[in-house]
Amino acid sequence: MKKLIILSIVLSSIITSCKTDNNKTKIEVAEDTELTVLEKIAHANGYENWKNVSSIKFTFNVDRDSSHFERTWLWKTGSNDVTMMTRQDTITYNRKAVDSTMAGTDGGFVNDKFWLLAPYQLVWDQKGFTYELTESIEAPISKTKMNKLTTVYANEGGYTPGDAYDYYFGDDYIIKEWAYRKENQAEPNMVTSWEDYKELKGLKISMMHKRPDADFSLFFTGVEVK
Repeated sequence: MKKLIILSIVLSSIITSCKTDNNKTKIEVAEDTELTVLEKIAHANGYENWKNVSSIKFTFNVDRDSSHFERTWLWKTGSNDVTMMTRQDTITYNRKAVDSTMAGTDGGFVNDKFWLLAPYQLVWDQKGFTYELTESIEAPISKTKMNKLTTVYANEGGYTPGDAYDYYFGDDYIIKEWAYRKENQAEPNMVTSWEDYKELKGLKISMMHKRPDADFSLFFTGVEVK
């Protein structure tokens, strides 16, 4: 597994998503074609409006105990130009030309974007993982019955090959909780809520994620969609 540059000690608690990362993939579905569960989750979160997005800006925040970490991203989706803004630095690069000097920065972007747009990543990444749907299973936080989608990324490629994610959702296909399992181990490394959904230009985004077992919240501020 590639090591990402550690920008803050709080990042030790932040999962880093696997990447097939074909960000501009679009679903072409005939009217009489049944959507897959991946597509149903993406569309429940407004994926059909993604084609109208030219840029998205957001600040990724983590509060853990008494510490706070944040960084801001501007992603121009057409050109794949990305700008990272922190208190120390402003870095701009193009995702089509990431070399070893930018791998740490790009890894941070991929992680933060994954938290922001995970329902869409199910479509963008679908050739890079296997998946399984389990109906009516107890969710880890609320202990209520939900559906569980498990994705397991391939062992080759990406920043964190072999990792697994369990998405818990109801009949509306909106994610309520998820679990991250490093290298597909049996027990989760992190479980968080998905809450405080906001709709921006048709995109439905969860702004807040909390852990039930720690003083930890991961949230987004300053989200702008154009």
